[in-house]
Amino acid sequence: MEAKTVKQSRTINASLVLPSDTNNRGTIFGGNVMSYIDEVAAITAMRHSRRSVVTASTDSVDFITPANVGNSVCLEASVASVGRTSMEIFVKVISEDLFTGKRELTTTAFTTFVALDEKGNPTEVPGIIPETEEEKLLFETAPQRKKMRDERRKHNNDFVKNLRIDKMI
Repeated sequence: MEAKTVKQSRTINASLVLPSDTNNRGTIFGGNVMSYIDEVAAITAMRHSRRSVVTASTDSVDFITPANVGNSVCLEASVASVGRTSMEIFVKVISEDLFTGKRELTTTAFTTFVALDEKGNPTEVPGIIPETEEEKLLFETAPQRKKMRDERRKHNNDFVKNLRIDKMI
């Protein structure tokens, strides 16, 4: 399977922040941003693998500055690293005041997707070729994030074993 450049699957999507997207302070609901992130990241993963994908994890979503009603939010998603069947996708969200042109980094996120074959089983994905400085930084720091993901998954699995689901409130 031939490796692909990061730019071959990069996905960019812009949306207008409308009043129905915002809280009582006039800033976008975090849940809306998270939904946008999952969608643009999934498209990127499908573009890279040319397969159906499922979200395996959302490692982090960091809200840095708010996006206000009337702003645009532009999401840019790219493959940061790949495993045998998984793809780590980095998403950055930039808000823009459409009247002044002021742009701010609003949110960053790392998500992981798994590619599936026609029977719904995990299937191999192409490697990636980082070209820009940002792409190289994301690629070089991926092993540290994978280690943290693996540790978090182990702790979560241990925790989940102790949860009771036999009684509902």
